[in-house]
Amino acid sequence: MILGLRTAIYPVPDLAAATRWYAEMLGVAPYFSEPFYVGFAVGGFELGLLPEGTPGTGGPQPLWGVSDIASAHARLLQLGASPLDPVTDVGGGIRVAAVTDPFGNRFGLIENPNFRASAVR
Repeated sequence: MILGLRTAIYPVPDLAAATRWYAEMLGVAPYFSEPFYVGFAVGGFELGLLPEGTPGTGGPQPLWGVSDIASAHARLLQLGASPLDPVTDVGGGIRVAAVTDPFGNRFGLIENPNFRASAVR
């Protein structure tokens, strides 16, 4: 049985550079760091970096929760990400946006007042 999302993995061509960028962007050091994988604990989930992968903006598109999407989107751009999808109101008080990280991956954001962390298993 599927319990829910646990990890979103991003392929990166330069693991050291990606580790530095994601650590600065997330504001935390990785909890797991090996030459074959780097993992960051983010709000009860894991953001993983996989070396020697091919980055891209297609495929699965996880959205990382934020409390202020406009500020979070602007900060990502300030840190060197490129605009992909602008902040968009999709209804129900939910807003989404996306950037391309410096390594070529889509990094999605969501501000969702309906999300309940207590429902995470």
